[in-house]
Amino acid sequence: MDNVCVIGGSRYFGLHLVTLLQRSGARVTVVNRGSAPPPPGTEHLVADRSDEASLTAALGGRTFDAVVDQVLYTPAQAAVARRVFAGRTPRYVMTSTMEVYDPATSPLVPAATGPVDEDAVDPAGWPVDPALPWHDPAALARHFGEPAAYAEGKRQAEAVLAHDAPFSWASVRSAHVLGGGAQDFTGRLAHYVERIAAGRPVAVHPAARPTSFVHHREIAAFLARTAAGDATGPLNACSDGALTAVELSALVAERLGTSARLRSPEGGDASPFSFDRDYAMDNGRAAALGFRFSRTADWLPGAIDEAAAGVR
Repeated sequence: MDNVCVIGGSRYFGLHLVTLLQRSGARVTVVNRGSAPPPPGTEHLVADRSDEASLTAALGGRTFDAVVDQVLYTPAQAAVARRVFAGRTPRYVMTSTMEVYDPATSPLVPAATGPVDEDAVDPAGWPVDPALPWHDPAALARHFGEPAAYAEGKRQAEAVLAHDAPFSWASVRSAHVLGGGAQDFTGRLAHYVERIAAGRPVAVHPAARPTSFVHHREIAAFLARTAAGDATGPLNACSDGALTAVELSALVAERLGTSARLRSPEGGDASPFSFDRDYAMDNGRAAALGFRFSRTADWLPGAIDEAAAGVR
């Protein structure tokens, strides 16, 4: 790829993605609202990606070998992307999420009995409701509840791309991203480090079920690889080795040289990554395409160290 557009790409693993693309020799154009500068050496276009006129004007006559959309959250945004990038690129990759598989966010999502593959949620058959208030996050939260609004927005965005898209498209369904220390604005691993280091209990379900993780640099590498490839449809992106919140707590405690205190959640206040249902992904399709993810156990100690350094 000689010329790539990244929508978003100015924070966390989006920064790694842009850097990887640049190192591969690609010219990178970053589109965002101007709230944060992109990495040096990129062309920076300021536009609201939800505003079709604004996005069209910012792009001008530019075309791209591929587009990687880091901030595609709703079917309304996907519809804008279809129209604006038709004829501008042959390849479109959206960053999606494993939350599309969470049965707690939709009655249409089947409950899992182990790691799920991409067929568990098929975007080609997923219903799209354009009449919902996709431009009003507060109204969506009231309609769906949280975090269901986020998950449903991603599912319906994938579905819009799946219906006769004017380009080859793929959605990368990312596992929970860890690593990066202070860069990780979610603070979810830091939650464990802070509480365990201070001897405070971590709220986990009594029969916590496993979930999947991926390192922040590895998800960036997989997005870059997907943009350069020709695989279509959804792709699961996760490291080998799912963990329960209990296991994660034990690993954090071991790294900190202490022990973890656990308690049952009360009133729904479970810690991040604690689930009372199976919530892990199968990355077999990515492996069949030639991408081998690392083991969670190989990079998690370093991620814990980074989080610990950030909370001191």
